[in-house]
Amino acid sequence: MKFLHTMIRVKDLDHSVDFFTSKLGLVETRRKEYEQGRFTLVFLATAPGEPEIELTYNWDQTDDYTVGNNFGHLAFSVENIYDYCRRLMDKGVTILRPPRDGRMAFIRTPDQISIELLQQGDSLPVTEPWASMENKGVW
Repeated sequence: MKFLHTMIRVKDLDHSVDFFTSKLGLVETRRKEYEQGRFTLVFLATAPGEPEIELTYNWDQTDDYTVGNNFGHLAFSVENIYDYCRRLMDKGVTILRPPRDGRMAFIRTPDQISIELLQQGDSLPVTEPWASMENKGVW
């Protein structure tokens, strides 16, 4: 068995694609529009051939999707969690659960989908400003 993708519904396709590509660094691997079904699918991955995130945009959706509606979180490993979180903050992303332990952090997408960031390999040494940084909101 091979993991293929995770699907999440998004309210603003352009905003969500920008978040995943410009801020997280994923690449768009393919896009399909279904005129008859009135929806667009955008597939994103860390690199071509890797497991994907499928963003589903329903053209006529007017209500907001509820947080956690049929979904928990996405998880990505990163080479240096401190550097990665700093780059996200520099791009305006709020770190909801800072990597105080040198191992794990949480952020959210514009559609409030939780993303867990995990340090590759062993945890990094605990360091400031991360060690004393407080949580913000929920993840």
